[in-house]
Amino acid sequence: MPFNETRPIYQQIADRLADEVMRGVYHEGERIPSVREYAALLGVNPNTVVRAYDYLQIRDIIFNKRGLGYFVADGAVDAIARMSLATFRDEELPRIVERISALGISPQQLLDMIKNYSHS
Repeated sequence: MPFNETRPIYQQIADRLADEVMRGVYHEGERIPSVREYAALLGVNPNTVVRAYDYLQIRDIIFNKRGLGYFVADGAVDAIARMSLATFRDEELPRIVERISALGISPQQLLDMIKNYSHS
């Protein structure tokens, strides 16, 4: 998996797993790969995957059944949607608004661009 340098690798791994849950690769109540399996798949240190799994577990997206592994939590899709919306609002939107302002794009121009984009 190619990683970027803007966010910690464990967060990028957590994002990937969350995306896989949203796409239906893993379903609520279903077992996900073990830490070692996922680390081998991504070519990263297992400790990095442990951090990613801990990050997702704190956010009620996955849970650990001792001796059985990690599973997707009930309500994980909704939790991921809330988390994604918060990330967009707090991290991505400010950069977008700053860029729009720097380019001198009016609100009406932006709405027109969005309408045209969604119709293509």
